[in-house]
Amino acid sequence: MELYDLGKMPWHESQLIYHALANLGRESLVLVSPSTPYVCIGYHQDVSHEVDVDFCQCHGVPIFRREVGGGAVYLDGDQLFVQLILRQGNPSVPLRKEAFYRKFLQPIINVYHRVGIPAEYKPVNDVVVKSRKISGSGVGEIGECIAFVGNLILDFDYRMMSRILKVPDEKFRDKVQKSIADNLTTIRRELGDSEAAHWNEARLNGLLVEEFEKLLGSFVPRQKDTKLQAKVEELGSRMLSNTWLHRQGRRAHCRRIKVRSEVTVKHKMHKAPGGLIRADFEIRDGKFANVSISGDFFCYPEDAITQLESGLEGRKTAEIYSILEGFYGGQDIEIPGITIDDWMKALEA
Repeated sequence: MELYDLGKMPWHESQLIYHALANLGRESLVLVSPSTPYVCIGYHQDVSHEVDVDFCQCHGVPIFRREVGGGAVYLDGDQLFVQLILRQGNPSVPLRKEAFYRKFLQPIINVYHRVGIPAEYKPVNDVVVKSRKISGSGVGEIGECIAFVGNLILDFDYRMMSRILKVPDEKFRDKVQKSIADNLTTIRRELGDSEAAHWNEARLNGLLVEEFEKLLGSFVPRQKDTKLQAKVEELGSRMLSNTWLHRQGRRAHCRRIKVRSEVTVKHKMHKAPGGLIRADFEIRDGKFANVSISGDFFCYPEDAITQLESGLEGRKTAEIYSILEGFYGGQDIEIPGITIDDWMKALEA
């Protein structure tokens, strides 16, 4: 398996690199961090709901939509990323996503232990110290590969994280910042400044390689070649466009609005254990229309949500349970932490 220990990279390449490797079918471990800050949103999120786009544009903070689920996050060089690309048929890949997370988060947990931080796994995809999260992770199916993205968090800008999020008012933003600080910790916070200073990017990346080799065997060090760079640039032309960024923002944010006697427009939100579900839809003569679903959940395969949206179009609201049963029963779909009952609450007419 190939190893790309790339250190600091331009922010967009730090995301495009694993998408490119997955599209090329190259099984690899990538260690990278962005040279400048940016905001990254999940595949299923609507950027207009989740991020203060005007603030980001005004302050020169770019926004990127990844092909991996989860939520919006502020990223900078104090977060060291682990990107693992495996072919879907690789015998090392567990069949269920929770087992995948448990297996491939373990090397990250082991590195935290080696630096003196008692991190542990918390289902479905968290690494925590006591009650605080200390690593973000996600899995996406890209091309014929599975891409796993995790990180070590040296430090974190809680203020900027709260600032880039879309919130109703500044008083609420203060609460968001406090909540993030209460629930997310870092190497510097756990060890203190002097001890954390011993663990720079090179040393931590070295430990990551050692721990992942215990699972996957020895790696062959590589640098970006012409073919890989060409794929990065090809994907960049699509994934850095406004069309890609706003692909989920098809309907305006709204509450329950009566359009005419036969049509009701709804915006529903439901917080499930597996993430927030946002549903925008119309009820026309008792039937679903113009259904748009977004949120910070993970879904496999990624396009299953599009299938659910299509499957609801024109169907009677009274049929919602049987529609959802057919959705889950029609193919091998995993949406960790989200059940039919959660979808019922999000799509309740």
